[in-house]
Amino acid sequence: MASTRFAFFCLLLLSSISVYAQTGKPNVIFICADDLGYGDLSCYGATKLHTPNIDKLAQQSLRFTNGHATSSTCTPSRYGLMTGQYPWRKQGTGILPGDAALIIPTDKTTLPSLFRKAGYHTGIVGKWHLGLGTQVEKNWNGNIQPGPNEVGFDYSFIFPATADRVPTVFLENHNIVALDKSDPIKVNYEEKVGNDPTGKEHPELLKLRSSPGQGHDQTIVNGIGRIGYMSGGHTARWTDEELSLTFLTKAQQFIHENSKQPFFLYFALTEPHVPRMPATIFKGKSGLGFRGDAILQLDWTIGEIMKQIASLGLSGNTIIIFTSDNGPVLDDGYQDGAVTQLNDHTPSGPFRGGKYSILEAGTRVPFIISWPGKIKPGISPAMVCQIDMTSSFATLLRQTIPAGDAPDSEDTWAAFSGKSKKGRTILVEHGSILSIVQNHWKYIEPGKGPKIFSKVDIESGIDEQPQLYDLDKDPGEKNNLAAAHPEKVKELADLLQKIRNNQAGFR
Repeated sequence: MASTRFAFFCLLLLSSISVYAQTGKPNVIFICADDLGYGDLSCYGATKLHTPNIDKLAQQSLRFTNGHATSSTCTPSRYGLMTGQYPWRKQGTGILPGDAALIIPTDKTTLPSLFRKAGYHTGIVGKWHLGLGTQVEKNWNGNIQPGPNEVGFDYSFIFPATADRVPTVFLENHNIVALDKSDPIKVNYEEKVGNDPTGKEHPELLKLRSSPGQGHDQTIVNGIGRIGYMSGGHTARWTDEELSLTFLTKAQQFIHENSKQPFFLYFALTEPHVPRMPATIFKGKSGLGFRGDAILQLDWTIGEIMKQIASLGLSGNTIIIFTSDNGPVLDDGYQDGAVTQLNDHTPSGPFRGGKYSILEAGTRVPFIISWPGKIKPGISPAMVCQIDMTSSFATLLRQTIPAGDAPDSEDTWAAFSGKSKKGRTILVEHGSILSIVQNHWKYIEPGKGPKIFSKVDIESGIDEQPQLYDLDKDPGEKNNLAAAHPEKVKELADLLQKIRNNQAGFR
């Protein structure tokens, strides 16, 4: 029996090697967590949470200490990843409502279309939040397009926006899953539709109470108030405790069905975004409230993907990238123990700020790349950004990006693959205002606004005076050096303006 199992393992391994030898194309799984902070993982220093599966992935990976999303909120961050363009260059890329029109162009190179052009089968499973259709008012009861399929994904299984917004349904390719046509869906973000109770009118029906003033008190689905109003589609509405398992199952199906050909999977997890309602087996497990429990659920999900890749004999031929769309937030609409049970956990790690902020914790996130046998495990200080995935994979796959497409994406494959410890020399960070990092210097432009986003209790980083920080010596951005280095302030302010104006030669 042992010899039979060994022979079967060798057959799987040889199969994996032969596919790679024939195509020269590794499978790529890009896993994006939602609102996960730099300090939320034990491999990044967390002591109150233990994430063994991601730690195991990190041990076989190149782990970046200066990895970034483009933006400190989800829609713009995901826009940058998909398009290779800074989201602040295009209007309408802020946090979208659940009924928004598609904001990703269908006639430009995107990250998935690059892979498809290279001969990959492409798929997305999980959160989308980049709009659907050509207009806000759409028929949710028929074919809903354009969407992920029109921007480069051969297969998509998503929810339209994010878990705290209606419509709370799954969309497979162009159609809502399990929709009863006799119970049609209507969605409205301006006024109430239908007779479903709302959190504002019936707080006694809530199993997860909304935080005051944050808008999560409209249509109740699964005992949770949402942003926006929805009627109909009762058989199609998801159960929050099953979200993670549903997405995992669909991701595993995609991997299994495409294991004999090169595939690209964008696996967009929902944890630890609100509303946090993990499966029962994880509730109370972390001791840090539902947010900590959701991170443990996320960690388990990563472990299941890793097990599947190993069982299919694909480990040596699969690049796994794990990161987050932006920095952390605790109270983002629901009273779920994230604040009251924090227990000295530091989601932002050594940095100031968090989600919504222009300070480092807004965009500096966990960033791990694994390719056994090809990328040497270790720790890299290189400044890298998710916006550079398109140009970097174009280099690996020997693809050409047409002029004008992915304009802000840089080829940093040498850094991603560990061949160089130098990544970007310049990065524009995006919150409610902009900042620019050049090497170790960070300049935050002056702006008007609150110093603290009071609803979420996060430092904004906004100040009417310019700010300058030496991130090598002061990663926590505690000592503003603008007054001591006015020449550096002017240099970086001018550079930021050149980038704003699309002037060449700024890299």
